[in-house]
Amino acid sequence: MKTTHTALAATLALTLCAGAQAAEAKKPTEKCYGVALAGQNECAAGAGTSCAGTAKKDYQGDAWMLVEKGTCTSIKTPQGYGSLTPRK
Repeated sequence: MKTTHTALAATLALTLCAGAQAAEAKKPTEKCYGVALAGQNECAAGAGTSCAGTAKKDYQGDAWMLVEKGTCTSIKTPQGYGSLTPRK
């Protein structure tokens, strides 16, 4: 009987650890404009683009990538810092 309880406790502990790791891996994100390289943007990068991977040039102002929340405006590129709104 003790073996059954020990096995159950171990299974429960492993399940809880796995759940904690999954929650930790899902950090909040936000759209960050002007930081994507050509062809590496997320979906819909303005006029002339349809979806992911369609940005025509590096650091295109209307192309965005998902980044960890709170980091966008600290990402420096040759065109300036990342923006939370599309740039022209």
